Amino acid sequence: MSVLTGPPTGPFEVPSDTSARRTQRNADRADRGLHAVDGVPSILAAFEGGQVGTRVLRPVRDRGDLARLYSPGVSSVCEAIAAEPALAARYTMRSRTVAVISDASAVHGLGDAGPRAALPLMESKAMLMSAGAGLDAMPLCLQTGSAAELVDTISRLAPTFGGIVLEDISSPRCFEIEKLLQERLDVPVLHADQHGTAVATLAALRNAAHVVGKRFEDLRVVICGAGAAGTATGLLLTAAGVHDVVVGDRVGIVSRCRDDLEEHQHRLAFRTNPRRLAGELGAAYEGADVFIGASGARVTLRRLQGMAPDPILFALANPRPEVDPGVAGRFAAVVATGRSDLPNQVNSALVIPGIFRAALDLGLVRITTPMLLAVADAVAALVPEPTAACIVPGLLDERLVPTIAGALSPFAEA
Repeated sequence: MSVLTGPPTGPFEVPSDTSARRTQRNADRADRGLHAVDGVPSILAAFEGGQVGTRVLRPVRDRGDLARLYSPGVSSVCEAIAAEPALAARYTMRSRTVAVISDASAVHGLGDAGPRAALPLMESKAMLMSAGAGLDAMPLCLQTGSAAELVDTISRLAPTFGGIVLEDISSPRCFEIEKLLQERLDVPVLHADQHGTAVATLAALRNAAHVVGKRFEDLRVVICGAGAAGTATGLLLTAAGVHDVVVGDRVGIVSRCRDDLEEHQHRLAFRTNPRRLAGELGAAYEGADVFIGASGARVTLRRLQGMAPDPILFALANPRPEVDPGVAGRFAAVVATGRSDLPNQVNSALVIPGIFRAALDLGLVRITTPMLLAVADAVAALVPEPTAACIVPGLLDERLVPTIAGALSPFAEA
């Protein structure tokens, strides 16, 4: 798997000269450089032909195989499942197959980039589900419609899959879509940008607090961004026992005194901000122990310098962190990003493959907050002696999936 190796700045620029000659010259250069050893050309080469595909599990060598695996043999399996639908988990791919679905409305720092532009990222997510958890994951990028249309489309696709992973769906529509799907479907549904990010952040923050010698419950946390990731992270941190969490959006601090909050932000307002701060988010940085970036908005060094000694900085926007990691590293005690080419990768992919592998194996239909808390604690425990350079296991750590399964197994028994 190829990863970005340059600084956290955009690899693509819009050329000022858009003449046909300039365009052709650039295309020729890109073609000649596809197999360069580093930089964007090598990344493009790594994606040629896509990252995922399908495979046949049983060989078809002769007419006997055809008779058993196609006609007439397959009719017996169809009849059995028609009589007892639960048998589909045993006799089809459904027990190990998940859909990785996006409407392309919030694509990896690009915003509403369209389904074709989202497809490489959904393939990457599907690749991680397969490589990390042995699942068959199918990327599906849907043409953006209303929330109701998306719910209806995904619901119609759902019988093929054992689980639904929602990715890169913009806020606030993501909350309604996930809620409606969970009510309609009999398979686990999670929005990775919400719950995956929140669980990974909680696991990392437990260990980061240990590194700086502060009690987890006493941390003062400021979260920049009250969309999918920021909302879920704020709510999960409070559920885990952090008493002082302040979340802000473009307008300012999410507080009870505001009359312009989205529905999901009302929950934040009543579960966070115990000191009743109001106005611009800048006030929340004063004396804060932790900054969590969940919006992509750049954060000024002046604001960060007002934080408590030995601050913890989680600049999680991809691919461009809210704070330049090199700058952050000069005064922060612990720095984390969402990128694969930097230490301390705090990313939803740390936990989502394991959660779905366990859910399918254990027959879990709903993923609840207690389950997410248990997963976060188990992942944090995989780094028993955290350091500033290592607060979470790597995405490819082979212990992740069995550890997450162990954390979720009591919920299946219950």
